[in-house]
Amino acid sequence: MKLILLFMMLLTASAQAAESATTVKSDSVRAAPFSDAKIVVTLPAATKVEILKKDGGWYQIKSAQGSGWIRMLSLRRGDAKAAAKPLSGLAGLASGRSGTGKIVATTGIRGLNEEELKAAQYDEKQVALLESSTSSRAQAQKFADKARLKARQMDYLADPGASK
Repeated sequence: MKLILLFMMLLTASAQAAESATTVKSDSVRAAPFSDAKIVVTLPAATKVEILKKDGGWYQIKSAQGSGWIRMLSLRRGDAKAAAKPLSGLAGLASGRSGTGKIVATTGIRGLNEEELKAAQYDEKQVALLESSTSSRAQAQKFADKARLKARQMDYLADPGASK
């Protein structure tokens, strides 16, 4: 029984091991998962890395050149040979051209993680900035007229709480 338990523990530990990846293009490794964070090192294309953690659109990685955070779209997880192909995988999606038919595709990444949402605080200046970009009904009508937009009647969505 102890042997089975030990085997299960080893199997679980290996499943939690870091995942390997390869850079699909040259990109900066940063000290934090933000585009304005300090650059630790710049990795060339086809550099082997170990993925340690994911945060939004960023991977925390470790490589022979250094450790830090790199954009998710700069890596191809798994096989390094496939990463060398131009416009393959996520790089192809990021460029909008993917596959043999060069079909345009898009990707989306949520911008805030749970810790950032919990740490969020009210910022009166940012609210004022947001409100300064609003339009009056007259401004909206003028814009619509200039663009020759037509008004359409749309039904409101049913209130999901109304059926309860």
